[in-house]
Amino acid sequence: MSILDGILKNIGGAPDDVANLAKQIGIDPGMVETAISALGRTHQLEGDTVELAAEKTGLSPDILNQVVSAIGGEGSLTHFASMLDKDGDGSPVDDIMDMAKGLFGKS
Repeated sequence: MSILDGILKNIGGAPDDVANLAKQIGIDPGMVETAISALGRTHQLEGDTVELAAEKTGLSPDILNQVVSAIGGEGSLTHFASMLDKDGDGSPVDDIMDMAKGLFGKS
């Protein structure tokens, strides 16, 4: 199970995992992971979340809007972003890296 699978299971109304969300939307699971990660990061920025995520990933706004809807809307993005940014510094990247290190037993 990926980190995103665990997070999706904690968001009410979201599909159980990345694979189910990908199947629901009709895209590759890797694209779903990219979309969710980008949406979580851009949700904290000034501007339209979907448009910013589209610029950063190259994914279409239509696909990104489908992901937002499938995980429960903008409110779920706030929850997702706060789950990723554990230290509250406004950047989830360092926290994601720490989680990844933990998965691979590195400190």
